[in-house]
Amino acid sequence: MLLIFPPAAKACEPPAGIARLASALQAHGVSCRLLDANLEGQLWLLGQPLAADDTWSRRAAKNHSANISALRTPKTYQNPDRYRRAVSDLNRLLAVSGRATGSTAGLADYQQTVLSPVRSADLIKAAELPDSNPFFPYFSLRLPELLAGIRTVGFSLNYLSQALCTFAMIGYLRRRYPHLKIVLGGGLVTSWMRRPDWSNPFGGLVDHLIDGEGEVALLSLCGVKPLPGLHVTPDYSALPLRNYLSPGLILPYSAASGCYWNRCSFCPEQAEGNHYRPVPLSQVLSDLQQLTMEYSPVLIHLLDNAVSPALLRGLARNPPGAPWYGFARVDEQLAEPGFCRALKQSGCVMLKLGLESGDQEVLEQMRKGISLELVSRVLFSLRQAGIAVYCYLLFGTPSETEVKAQRTLDFVVQHHDAIRFLNLAVFNMPLFGNEAGEYGTKLFYEGDLSLYTAFKHPDGWDRAQVRRFLESRFKRHPAVAEIVRNDPPQFSSNHAPFFCS
Repeated sequence: MLLIFPPAAKACEPPAGIARLASALQAHGVSCRLLDANLEGQLWLLGQPLAADDTWSRRAAKNHSANISALRTPKTYQNPDRYRRAVSDLNRLLAVSGRATGSTAGLADYQQTVLSPVRSADLIKAAELPDSNPFFPYFSLRLPELLAGIRTVGFSLNYLSQALCTFAMIGYLRRRYPHLKIVLGGGLVTSWMRRPDWSNPFGGLVDHLIDGEGEVALLSLCGVKPLPGLHVTPDYSALPLRNYLSPGLILPYSAASGCYWNRCSFCPEQAEGNHYRPVPLSQVLSDLQQLTMEYSPVLIHLLDNAVSPALLRGLARNPPGAPWYGFARVDEQLAEPGFCRALKQSGCVMLKLGLESGDQEVLEQMRKGISLELVSRVLFSLRQAGIAVYCYLLFGTPSETEVKAQRTLDFVVQHHDAIRFLNLAVFNMPLFGNEAGEYGTKLFYEGDLSLYTAFKHPDGWDRAQVRRFLESRFKRHPAVAEIVRNDPPQFSSNHAPFFCS
């Protein structure tokens, strides 16, 4: 079996999904190969000759090797201007390289001017015309090198930015190797399949679609009965670990699927019916220490929607042996200065906190289960311990108004010295969430695979007004502007821990 992670996504760490699947297959005697076509494809595109007609593009092409090396060098992250220049030039080079095909590739995204990833007809069109994809010269040469003895090819499709390239690769395989069995899974595919109106439009292209975790489904396709209760540690050894765009290996690890809180309003996890399934704590701690010894990562990325309080306590008592970061919920234990110091000593360099709003009424309407008073204490304790905070805010929810958005601004300003990074998002209403029937009006993205709906705000606080508020008032406040400037372009939270020393 060949497992593929397709373009385009951030190529700063190995893909955890196919590493976990590979470990499960191999534990059951099924041989497999891995291809990070996202990393390889981006590096290939960056290395191609470019007939640039402007100074910026010519400079980006001339310096592409130096800029790639810069992102792999720790010293670059001590010089934000050098880092930003390297990222900007590489992103520019990718964008220019795709223009001839009507595409805009980037370090974190991929778009086409004509085709949309939320229309199944457009994805089928991408499969029919694979040579119109800018990565075609790469994958049409690379795939034949890997297919000897392969009977099944699986694609891990997690983001919209990967969809068009995934189907271009599928179309190429269908045309050139019609005997292959093609399997499609991943986070985005799971979201599609959990729409209540789902009807598979890809029957002529894809042999099997997988909803949710893929280990059991892939083993079944291979005619292998899964061993009961078997846990496997991800196996990254088949991936090009030294080639990622980071100053050393970032090792991703998932300690749970779903969210242990799972009560927030408008949550896609609820809309899709995702249940919380944690790996036993002792196993997680053992895995992390084993992986750290085997791979010597410079950073561990915990992928959980929210690292559980039990796991935080476990990490504080049993450090994994490398710096780490992840998402966490605001809770009382994070307000304890001693506990935060223990987290810091265990290697925690940054926590991502989903605050969403600085207005208490909005938090209550969203069922966040936190108080602003508690948030203040948590921010203080984390700051005192030296743990950076990457704060996530969400604007334009049905319970928010401009007055309440202003309170969020006030809260951030009051706590600006404890917030190192900000993620500012405009609310999207999940199409099949419990609240969509009350507020939803029409598809947000026009397409049969759209996951969000437009909605009529009860107070008229529409997206245009929200964006004006963010651009003209929120981001322009001197205290907020200083925080916003800290965010690493393109790679955002994935590289932010390297700027936290």
